[in-house]
Amino acid sequence: MAIVPFALTRPFLFGLDPERAHELTLDAIARLQNTPAQCLWSQRRIADPLTLAGLAFPNRVGLAAGLDKNGRCIDGFGAMGFGFIEVGTVTPLAQPGNPKPRIFRLPQAQALINRLGFNNGGLDAFIANVRRARSFRAAGGIVGLNIGKNAATPIDRAVDDYRLALAGVYPHADYVTVNISSPNTQNLRALQSDQALADLLAALQSRRGELARQHRRQVPMFVKIAPDLDAAQIAVIATALRQHGVDGVVATNTTLARDAVAGMAHADERGGMSGAPVRESSNRVIAQLRQALGPGYPIIGVGGVMSGDDALAKLAAGADLVQLYTGLIYRGPELVAEVARALQRQA
Repeated sequence: MAIVPFALTRPFLFGLDPERAHELTLDAIARLQNTPAQCLWSQRRIADPLTLAGLAFPNRVGLAAGLDKNGRCIDGFGAMGFGFIEVGTVTPLAQPGNPKPRIFRLPQAQALINRLGFNNGGLDAFIANVRRARSFRAAGGIVGLNIGKNAATPIDRAVDDYRLALAGVYPHADYVTVNISSPNTQNLRALQSDQALADLLAALQSRRGELARQHRRQVPMFVKIAPDLDAAQIAVIATALRQHGVDGVVATNTTLARDAVAGMAHADERGGMSGAPVRESSNRVIAQLRQALGPGYPIIGVGGVMSGDDALAKLAAGADLVQLYTGLIYRGPELVAEVARALQRQA
């Protein structure tokens, strides 16, 4: 168990601007990871092994992409008991993202709205950070690297960015996630449509084949999709995933819907909403994907996991693994252990 309970630090962090609190937390974790001070937040990993997409996950709880966009804190977050850590989204070139303010808390709904816009230091800095991580992988942890397109790249040239990013991260990834579902990069979600998705996946599979031969290893590739999809759109995506040999799907990203938070402060801010209000739409997408893809196809469920019961609902909907993001911000590292224990008991 962590020496400093999150309940003692949350009032301080929640008294700050959300992005400032985020930056301070990441800076502290980056500085203190792999030092004796890591005991302030570290806790024993719950063992609940599962092999999925050819990877041996030590447990079924992961950190979702977006929290550590630059891959600076893999070991530090790993010390919280995660079985896998996904970092990014990284774009080929560094970019500042959208203007501030761009993160908003909705505490009464246990939600966040962000319009960060893939702010990151670019591929070279990202890879250098990933290569510095050591203790999490040495302990059997799985690291996923999440890739996207630069905001300045026209949508009809998006494939070029994804191919560049895939080639850059491939040698350093346990798996790669292709993010086509952030609402904060203009027109990005258009890549989830029928022909655009087919063209992107065909290009990436071709490039992955070249990289597999070059590096003599096959790295699984996942695609991350939105919760704001209807049944017909989900069916199209499921067909494309199968046809193009994609190894798995991450469901889901943030939502544009605001019905659950109407009238609350910040509810009308532009951006994607995460946290408790996205839980049901995420579970709906997972269930429809499972029906379309059949048993055995890897699904990572993310969106609204604020408790052990929420994680169990993800598995009941059809997910194999779960990821946390907003729940970690509201509940702290204790949530990792709670979710891992709940899933272990269910196994």
